[in-house]
Amino acid sequence: MGGAHRAVTGLRVALLLLIGAPVGLGAGLTALAALGWQPGLGGDLSLAGFAQALALPGIGRSVWLTLVTGLGATLIALALSVPLSGWLIGRAGAARVLAPLLAVPHAALALGLAFLLAPSGWIARLLAVPLGWGVPPAWPLPGDPWGGALIVGLVLKEVPFLLLVTLAAAASRDVAAEMAVGRSLGYAPGRVWARLIWPQLYPALRLPLFITLSFSLSVVDMALILGPSHPPTLAVQILRLLMAPDLALRVPASALALVLLGLIAGVVALWIGAERGVASLGRHMVRAGRRGRAWPGCAAAGAALGAGLPLLALAGLALWSVAGRWTFPQLWPEGPSLARWGRVDWSVLGTTLGLGVTVTALALALAVAVLEAEDRARRPLRLGALIVLPLLLPQIGFLQGLTSGFLVLGLPPGPWAVIWAELLFVFPYVLLALAGPWRALDPAHLRAAAGLGAGPWRVLGRIKLPLLQRPLMVAAAIGFAVSAAQYLAVLLPGAGRVAVLATEAVTLSSGADRRLAAVYGLLLALLPLLGFAAALVVPDWQARDRRGAGDGS
Repeated sequence: MGGAHRAVTGLRVALLLLIGAPVGLGAGLTALAALGWQPGLGGDLSLAGFAQALALPGIGRSVWLTLVTGLGATLIALALSVPLSGWLIGRAGAARVLAPLLAVPHAALALGLAFLLAPSGWIARLLAVPLGWGVPPAWPLPGDPWGGALIVGLVLKEVPFLLLVTLAAAASRDVAAEMAVGRSLGYAPGRVWARLIWPQLYPALRLPLFITLSFSLSVVDMALILGPSHPPTLAVQILRLLMAPDLALRVPASALALVLLGLIAGVVALWIGAERGVASLGRHMVRAGRRGRAWPGCAAAGAALGAGLPLLALAGLALWSVAGRWTFPQLWPEGPSLARWGRVDWSVLGTTLGLGVTVTALALALAVAVLEAEDRARRPLRLGALIVLPLLLPQIGFLQGLTSGFLVLGLPPGPWAVIWAELLFVFPYVLLALAGPWRALDPAHLRAAAGLGAGPWRVLGRIKLPLLQRPLMVAAAIGFAVSAAQYLAVLLPGAGRVAVLATEAVTLSSGADRRLAAVYGLLLALLPLLGFAAALVVPDWQARDRRGAGDGS
């Protein structure tokens, strides 16, 4: 037992060095850069960088856009997730439908949505005939100055995530019995769910909500494609300053990164403060006793719209990737063309695959090591803060500082720096996806194997991992999807030397060649979807083969 405790301590130290230390180093160096100090260059500490940052043209508007789009998208996604989760709770396979929607990278979804909303996109073409349009309308989509397109894109990405975590939280409760009790008292099903059951699930949803809120306030790739440009959101403004040729602009960029971090902390604090008021209002509504009435078609319509728009966006990517001549207001192109597929740099696809497989394998190995160490020590490692810190902090707030830290450690910009940076975000999701099924293993199997003389390593290799084949593959698919979706974790630590599908799709989104952008966006969307398809299908095939072999014997 003493050896197991030493192993747990050693693993905790290793995770602190691999995950916690880089985040702290990046945030610390970003703070020092905001005060005018750079590694290897020195500098006097002062607040001049903040004054310079706040004097930038349009910075107030950028802050306002950040608040409107980030907080607005989170509130809308939360409001939509409540009735939708109540509608999905009794439907088998709901998680299997939601997971692929969640797997689509942000840049791919944003690019497809941009094609739908553009003046020459499908929506305008559908309206052109009844409204008599001969030329594309002059609406400012995507990239409208109010951030509406960005809000729509964020909501489409956040709703599936909130639905999945809500369904996971509800899995530990007898929801059917609670719904039956509420309906026996005359309450409509939706009111039972929204006012009696969902509030009891909310404590388990707070952390995912804060992660969603932080992401929405600091998103970069979706904001570059769908968000306003003059001025942009605060995170995009920071990236522009960081990528500028003038290195002196990194000081105000780092200062704005700290402003963004303070903004997120302030919004989270206001959210926590508002919870009491909302809870009080909810109790008042429950005491009022209004039964309400059922609206059976509303949730179904919302689900159809929430799933339909992403599917339309992906269909638009697929169509544009093979479109020949396609003039407005034609609904379909005149003929297919594979010309743009011939211009694809396939080494970018190889780099995306290589990074994704490497990072996912490392994250999976670390997750298995953590969970196995907990089993052997018979106590949890308590990695909560270590796991969620990279997800709660804005990426733009510490990745540039981490890049400087890598240089200090002797790790130049390139693939290995990108792998380490991506691991900070992939490992938490892989561990969270695997922890539930791992801890739900029937201990009787493990005790039986130990009783037959099997040691811990044999139990791990012959019992645990085979029983957890499907959860392991699902966790790997999630990890690969997270890796493929990374934009800043490639752009900043890679210093432009590492090109992946996400970076190329974002770059091409602002160009004139819509067809080539669609090719890269479609490839970016397909990779995670293929990973999830393999995670769902391969275990079934292998189980069928094992049953067939058993029948043949």
